[in-house]
Amino acid sequence: MSEGPRHIVFVSGLSGSGRTTAMAALEDLSFYSVDNLPAQLVPQFLDLCAKATPPIDKVALAIDAREEPFLRRFPEVVRELRTHGGRVDGIFLDCSNDVLLNRYRETRRVHPLSPEGSVEEGIDRERRLLTEVSGMSNFQIDTSVLNVHQLKETVMQLVSGQARGTVVNVISFGFRHGIPQAAELLFDLRFLPNPYFVDELRPLDGRSAVIQQFLDDHGETGEFVERLQNFLNYLIPHYAAEGKTYLTVALGCTGGKHRSVALAERLGQHFRSGDLPTSVNHRDLGRE
Repeated sequence: MSEGPRHIVFVSGLSGSGRTTAMAALEDLSFYSVDNLPAQLVPQFLDLCAKATPPIDKVALAIDAREEPFLRRFPEVVRELRTHGGRVDGIFLDCSNDVLLNRYRETRRVHPLSPEGSVEEGIDRERRLLTEVSGMSNFQIDTSVLNVHQLKETVMQLVSGQARGTVVNVISFGFRHGIPQAAELLFDLRFLPNPYFVDELRPLDGRSAVIQQFLDDHGETGEFVERLQNFLNYLIPHYAAEGKTYLTVALGCTGGKHRSVALAERLGQHFRSGDLPTSVNHRDLGRE
């Protein structure tokens, strides 16, 4: 393989995790983007890019799990490209199984790796096939909690070298409604006093100053919040150093109305006061 483009980006990930959006983001950065190029044509294609007039110096290639010969050769191809001195990046798009299943239900698509079986079987097989590709990708993006615009912005910032710090998504939830699949750090708040058992507090939710004061009147709340903030202040810079763009922190109580909502609001305020990009979502508020 002769000297090729100066910057090559491989985009891979689970079907339904946003690969089309990621490739569109790279096109907006003036990458020449090609989807599902057969493995045996990759060296010739990159040579042609280098010899074009003018040379094509930024190329994005999408990797499909259905192209198994390419998956087997992927580590060898990446190592060979990097010996030629160009920049070679790998973007791997991950997503929780529950979110993927919902996306397939909404679009009524069949999974490409399980056209006659279940979507679950296709997802499991694809995860196994992409294990090595994922391990060699220097950018890992979990799209479970991202919309199209957030994913596109994340890809553009990572590849352009202007990535912002880790964005923290804080989710409050009720255990009776199930654990959020996107949660990466989960904290159980059911040890705190429950406003539900105080008649005049029951109709209120955790955004109320009255609920906040009720919790603050119990010393364990303030101590826990301080310890949790210090713990996350320690962790987040390490996640950022590893290139993690989004971190989802879930706070759960019984119903998702009082304790988890109150502490999610407080945690969001804490991070915003430190200029850390933060979103707060009360998943189960209104479901009681």
